[in-house]
Amino acid sequence: MKNALLSGIVIGVLSGIWMFAMHSFGVTPSTDKVAPIEYFSFLIPAIGLFFGIRSYRAQECKGKMGFLEALIQSFKILIVGGIIAVFGAILYISYISAGNNIRDFSGRIFGALLVGVLLAFGVSLLFHNKSNKVD
Repeated sequence: MKNALLSGIVIGVLSGIWMFAMHSFGVTPSTDKVAPIEYFSFLIPAIGLFFGIRSYRAQECKGKMGFLEALIQSFKILIVGGIIAVFGAILYISYISAGNNIRDFSGRIFGALLVGVLLAFGVSLLFHNKSNKVD
């Protein structure tokens, strides 16, 4: 669980920093259109999951990990990161971008959830190496 907390905290904090950095670039979630630079935000959970699952397999699983084990660990990492990122989003909406943009911002959070689930499956497929035979 220590690995999930550490990787999740890194993903959450970097995602929060990314939200505030987008504001400094002039990109706000108050528009219905997504700015092209916002598409790079998927790299934060992708890189965080990659290194988190790789570290989990090397340290706690001693090099052998099944798909379901990797998927559960990925979801643990994403839950911790998501809680921190949503907290950052609440701070952003409350203090920086106080306006009627909850609908647009919640759509972006739902998109991040969908991207996170897809990344969890991809990283789990990438790092599992223990086959389960059915006889």
